[in-house]
This record gives sequence, C-alpha cells and structure tokens, in this order.
Amino acid sequence: MTDSAETSGSDGAAFAGPRRPAGAVRIHSVILLAILLVAAIARFHNITQPLVDAFSWRETSTAMMADNFQQRSWNIFFPEVSWTGPGPSYQGREFQIVSYSTALLYQLFGWHDWFGRMVAALFGMVTVFSLHRLTALCWNEAHAHAAALAYALMPGPVMIDSSFLPDPSMLALVTTGVWLFVKYWAGGKPWLLPLATLSFTLGALAKPPGLAAGAVIVYLMACWIVMGRRKQAAGVFVAGLLSFAVIAAYFSWAIYLGRSYPPYHVAGSGYIWDSGFWTFFKNNFYLKSVWNTSVWWFYGYPFMALIAVGFWMPPKPGEETGERALSAVPYVWFAAAAIVYVAAAREITSNPWNYHIFNVPLAMFCGRGALVLATLGAGAALTPAVILRSIFIAALALTLSTFPLLRTMKAPIAMNGKRLGEELARLVKPGELVVAIAPEAGDPVAIYYSRARGWVFPPGGGDVEWSKFVEDDATAIAQLEDLRTQGADYFGTAKEAADKQDRRFVEHHDGVIDHLDRTATKLVDSDTLLVYRITRP
Repeated sequence: MTDSAETSGSDGAAFAGPRRPAGAVRIHSVILLAILLVAAIARFHNITQPLVDAFSWRETSTAMMADNFQQRSWNIFFPEVSWTGPGPSYQGREFQIVSYSTALLYQLFGWHDWFGRMVAALFGMVTVFSLHRLTALCWNEAHAHAAALAYALMPGPVMIDSSFLPDPSMLALVTTGVWLFVKYWAGGKPWLLPLATLSFTLGALAKPPGLAAGAVIVYLMACWIVMGRRKQAAGVFVAGLLSFAVIAAYFSWAIYLGRSYPPYHVAGSGYIWDSGFWTFFKNNFYLKSVWNTSVWWFYGYPFMALIAVGFWMPPKPGEETGERALSAVPYVWFAAAAIVYVAAAREITSNPWNYHIFNVPLAMFCGRGALVLATLGAGAALTPAVILRSIFIAALALTLSTFPLLRTMKAPIAMNGKRLGEELARLVKPGELVVAIAPEAGDPVAIYYSRARGWVFPPGGGDVEWSKFVEDDATAIAQLEDLRTQGADYFGTAKEAADKQDRRFVEHHDGVIDHLDRTATKLVDSDTLLVYRITRP
C-alpha cells in the first residue's frame, strides 16, 4: 500500500515522496482493512431484503434482465425486461454488467432475488478501496482513511451500493480506472495505462454518467502537455479515443435496439435538449429536489456540513500532498459531474441513483472536512482531543444521518406489490400473462415476483407515461381490452395502488373494477389485493 510514495513532480520527472517506515505501512494497511470491514457491514446488512425499497421499480427492471439472460438468451447485447408483454421486449440500456453477473450466479446456485444486491455490494467494496488509494495519491494517507470511511458510511452510497442497480459497477470501475491512471501519471509502470483504459471504459459502459470521471484524465493529460511531456500525453489521447469509440459504438447500438423493438424504449429521458433550456431554467434546474434528496435521503445535515467544510478548506497543494496538480483531482471530478447534472437535471432528480457519480469527490470533501474539524487547533497529531472529536463526529453522523436515512430509504414500501406477485405466481401456469398494478403505478415489482411476463398498467414504453392513470374509465377499459386481445390471463392490483398524482386506482377507476366484475372472474379480494382471471374475448 505505498501508492503515495511516488508522485509526478511539476517538472515532469518522477517525484519521490518520503519513504514511510514498514511499521507505518502496516498501520495504514490495518486501518484500510478496518474501513473495508465497516463498509462491508453497512452494505451487506439485511442483504436478503426483497426488492421492495425506495428503488423498487428500477431494481426489479434490472432483475428482470438478469432473469431473461438466464432463461431466454445469454446475449448480453440484447437486454430484455418482462413488463411489456410476451416479448421480445428488448430495450436500449446500459451495458449489463451487474445483471449479467447476477444471471451467472442464478445459473450456478439457483434463483435468489438478493443475488443482485450482493453483486452490487461487492462493486461497492471495490469503490471504497479504489477511492482510498486515489485519495492517498492526490492528498495523503490520513485523508485517504477519512474519505474512504466517509464513503463507507454516507447513506446515499450505502443505499445505492446495496441495491440491484447498474450504478455500483459504474462507480467502482471508473474510480478504479481513474486511480490506475493517476498511478500511471505519477510515475507508475506503462501497463497501468491499458488497464486503466479498460476499467474506465467498462465503467462508462455500465452507466453513461461515468464519463464525467474522464475529466480527471483529460485534466492530467493537459498538465502533461503544459509540462512538455507530449509523447506521454499522445499515448493517453490515443487510449482515450479508443475508449470513446467503444462507448459510442455500444450506445449507438443500444439506441438502435430500443427504437427497433416494442415497446420502443431507450432508458433515460429528461435531458436539457429534450425539455429545452427554459424548462430547466424555470424550474431552477430542479435544485429544490437536489436539496430534498440530499437532506432526507442521501447525506443529511452532518455529512453535508462536513462536505461543505472540506470543499472550502482543501489541503494546501504541494505541502500536504506533494503534488499540486493531483490535489485538484476531486474538484475536477466534481465540476465535470456538475456539468452532467446541468445537462440531465430532470433525469437525475427523477432517478436519484444517478447522483452516484458525485459520491467519490463528495466523500473526499467529507473526509477532508472531518479531518479539519477533528484536528482544529491540534495540528495533525493524534492526541486524545483529536480522537475524542473524531469519535463525536462519527457518532453524530451515524445517529443523525446514516441510521435514520437508511431506515427511510430501505422501508418496504412495495411489499404489497411483492405479495401481489406471489399471489399471481401461485395462480399462473407456464406461458400465461399477467397485468399488475403495484402500490406505485408503473413499478414492475408484482410482475417480477409473479415469475411470469406481462404488463404494468397502464401499459408503458416509448413515450407513453406509465406512472399516471388515464383520466377516464373508458380509455382505461379500452387499454385493458387491448391487453386481453394480446393474451393477458390475469389482472391484479394492490388496493393501495396510486399514480404519481396520488390517485388510487380502485377509486379513480372504479368503472374499470365494475367492468372486470362483469367480464372476468374474481379470484382474490382481500384487504390489500384484488385479482381477476381474465376471460378470453
């Protein structure tokens, strides 16, 4: 663990930092292992929770793609969901690293809904390690420990890293790529460049926001040009072109795939070029949503305060870090992520796991802020006062942020959707299709747990809004009848099911219920669920 012993000097030659005694190396290694243990406890706690938390609808869509890889086709270039009918239901999606890895686990060990969470959590552990080593290169070991511990405990990273989402793989791979590149830039071996390029490319394929981290590589390449090291910069430029070509080729294919097959859906929407600049401007670039997500979900006031302190009081470049150029890395990363936010503010605020690209620089700022407050007036010495302050800061962050915010995000709000799916699974025979409405309209959780294929209701895809009920019963009945002619065998709804305007289905569409009472066979009518067997036309 001696990455910080060598950095690149401002004259372009290798800068040799002070060599640390072997005992110090062992101590830092033990601290890193302890931080990894803390991160593992946070991410693997309750790892077997069903996919019914605040991210349920995105998790179950990802889980369906894993199911379809294992059950229908292992071709990773054809990701397929199960909530738009009998299929094929190919969609334009990111490169399916997490779902494909999970499908392989299904093949080896059988189906378990929590395998996707486990894969995501393992990627989260990679992020903790890579962030630690990156921070050690850019700042120093003390900051590396503080930043990695901050990332290990911040509610947002813990929640995302323990969810069946592609974002943990994205952040793990781009952070590893940036760390390996910085190590190469700082005088490391030549083989680090292709390895860094591969890791970064896979990360950006796993989720496009990962491209923001590439700004660090561009920035350091520019530093080399200023230093006169044009040959090394040219090598990085070629590697970057190859990476960008692969990324562009894959997402061109994803767009083609999504536009060529029903329901003609390409993941992602709400970009500034779709909505227009003035729409974003009139909504203040959705910053109120950013604030609410930050306060009540991802960080809480203690972590936000530490981030603010660390942002405004960085280490002095060239003194604590040994290298002026590297000390700016978290700011470059943060600025690039902010540009991505400006371009995709509505998409990011609607799907808050997309904030994950911010969490590396925010963890670095948070760790810096904690160190500033812990050592205030005491220098860098590990005195009893510094230890007590550190314990107080950690306890405050855990009790006011980590525990309550994770409890909120992990609350099983879609549990009745899972119960509906399990009830349908008890009824359906192989090849039969279901129509299901989860507690949140548009959430495919009930279809996922039915282990069948079918439709959310109202049926969605393409430009169709599927998280909002139509205005009148006649249109809804027409939609239902169309699904019946396509082969729908069962209709089920959670009685609490509501759309994004908080209109409950059983009240807003009581005419649809009357229609089902006349034309279908009621099988379940409990306090929470309503299920019909649909009669063929």
